[in-house]
Amino acid sequence: MSNKVVMCGCHESGLESISKLLADGLHIDYFVLVPAEKAAKLNISGYVDFEPLAKQHDIPVYYVDKYTLKSEKDQTFFKEQGFDLLIQGGWQRLFPQEILDTLRVGAIGGHGSAEFLPKGRGRSPLNWSVIEGRERFILHYFLIKPGADDGDIFHYEMFDINQWDDIHTLYLKMSMITHKVYREWIPKLLAGEYQLSPQTGKPTYYPKRTPEDGQLDWGNSMTQVYDMIRSLTKPYPGAFSFIDQQKIFLYKAHPFDTRLDSPAYRIAEIVEVFGDRSFLIKCFGGLLRVTDYVAYFELKKGQIFDDSPDLA
Repeated sequence: MSNKVVMCGCHESGLESISKLLADGLHIDYFVLVPAEKAAKLNISGYVDFEPLAKQHDIPVYYVDKYTLKSEKDQTFFKEQGFDLLIQGGWQRLFPQEILDTLRVGAIGGHGSAEFLPKGRGRSPLNWSVIEGRERFILHYFLIKPGADDGDIFHYEMFDINQWDDIHTLYLKMSMITHKVYREWIPKLLAGEYQLSPQTGKPTYYPKRTPEDGQLDWGNSMTQVYDMIRSLTKPYPGAFSFIDQQKIFLYKAHPFDTRLDSPAYRIAEIVEVFGDRSFLIKCFGGLLRVTDYVAYFELKKGQIFDDSPDLA
């Protein structure tokens, strides 16, 4: 009897790895997706619709009634299909027990942290790891339980968070690893050739991040400001600040120099504006060069970023 595999996905982080798996010959029986209008209402950062990929490979698509999969319609779909294994292409909601009970093997979960689980459960762990200045990330793969990232682990992989990375390059690393792990482990899981290790120790949890959490604090060091910007670049809403109560989004930056002194300028002041649309900001510890931003006003030398503008 052939095995039935379902993919639940709606995030940029999973698109490339799923595409590669299909190119490798993995058979997926169904794509379970979130419709674009629902994703917009839920403000899903990094949302992508997998339907074009499904059409390319003649895979049927089911669009969910609820992202939580807690509706009767969604649960009836899973019961009727009788899937053996669920894989993910980025799914930022917990899978309810009613869905997990319909799966013969289970659902593959993936969660990363700068530490071994159960430390670092919760929301946006990769963003938080960059913001915290961490230098490694551990991807854990497990069979999902109804709780948050608490499943028993069958494999893990580790990669660098280096000084040149941003959230986009880190997603590329995650995609490479997930493709490799899925290619190796899906056949093993379907055949029952695996062992599980329970998580041990006291769990810690990252809190949920919102777009408003992206406001830059100019009391931080240049490195901390840089880490915030690169952790929230596209596909996320971006780090932001204000000049004269006008909002500016900063998407790409890098430390420019730690020795060039600008004693006449204040912290958070624009020291130079270059012809290539980049500009320098004076920070604690050096000058930061911003190379990608969105502002609906002209940036000028001497302008100062505001920490807490009065928008009343």
